[in-house]
Amino acid sequence: MLQLPPLSLYIHIPWCIRKCPYCDFNSHTSGNQPLPESAYINRLLQDFSDELPGVQGRTLQSIFIGGGTPSLFSPEAIERLLNQLAMKINFSADIEITMEANPGTFEQHKFTAFKSAGINRLSLGIQSFHDHQLKKLGRIHGRKEALKAASSARKAGFDNINFDLMHGLPEQTPALAMDDLITAVSFAPEHISWYQLTIEPNTVFYSKPPCLPVEDVLWKIQEQGSEYLQKNGYQQYEISAWSQPEKASLHNLNYWRFGDYIGIGAGAHGKITDLTQLHIMRRRKKRMPSAYLADSQCVIAGENVLTACELPLEFFLNTLRLKKGVLTETFSQYTGLPLSVIEASVEQAQQKGWMEKDKNRLQPTETGNRFLNDLLAVFMP
Repeated sequence: MLQLPPLSLYIHIPWCIRKCPYCDFNSHTSGNQPLPESAYINRLLQDFSDELPGVQGRTLQSIFIGGGTPSLFSPEAIERLLNQLAMKINFSADIEITMEANPGTFEQHKFTAFKSAGINRLSLGIQSFHDHQLKKLGRIHGRKEALKAASSARKAGFDNINFDLMHGLPEQTPALAMDDLITAVSFAPEHISWYQLTIEPNTVFYSKPPCLPVEDVLWKIQEQGSEYLQKNGYQQYEISAWSQPEKASLHNLNYWRFGDYIGIGAGAHGKITDLTQLHIMRRRKKRMPSAYLADSQCVIAGENVLTACELPLEFFLNTLRLKKGVLTETFSQYTGLPLSVIEASVEQAQQKGWMEKDKNRLQPTETGNRFLNDLLAVFMP
């Protein structure tokens, strides 16, 4: 029988100072014009109010403010947003509230105020500690700012910090990649998102590809980095996510366990389970900030109910990213479908050596993790 999973909230703030050449997110350069901060907060709150009928009585487990560069907004605006949200819906007692921030000096000056505003987890987009790599990535900060931001976040009182780090960067060697990890670990962040640079369509790198490391080098970086993180007390709980014990991201775990989430802001996506209609709805908001902000205009760009044929792939797109996989019973609870609909696909994945199954759990093997796209294809309708 279909059951309600935990509920999270994603808030998208789409502006940044400069668009990075690898970025395919919905981000827009702010230019020299002041950001429409107050108007955007108003629209976010209205957007959230419009979503409330579908989640009445539920409690928020986590909030993630992403972008763009959310730290371009003032702490006062973020505080107003969070206070108003808390008046509209119940927050769990241990709610995790994350905000992405860049290491630029302008943002660092506001870290303490963001903490006071209600942010209790800071995610720093460091990417690398090497100036030449940061320049190739089009980042607006350098090594000096990255090091200072790492220290400033702790001094501001944050006891739950994530570093975003990339590997497989243009012309990167294993030694350079390891130096980034060693530097990051020296600050003892509770969480490290360590992911390989990929070239995505509709980016500058896609039209003008940089010279990336060959496959053998990428594999060596992955092996050496994983071993180093494990030796230093970090546990890999998802393909690109490493944390100290008990410090995994609650928000990200909810995504990867096929939880529900409201998405507000320009281009935001959401997924909501409706027990009255016995279906799961995906909804997306208008992508362009100008359209999202337009007066007297619906911000919904599209919505669709997931069909029974789509649900197995949708479920495993998320859950198979987890190193420990997912409890078998969760599939039926969160999709409303019997396990019999995936039996043939699971058996095929097992025969190929991509998946392990016991009485209570489905999880990818090491080979399945390496060839995740092939594993997921087994569940395609």
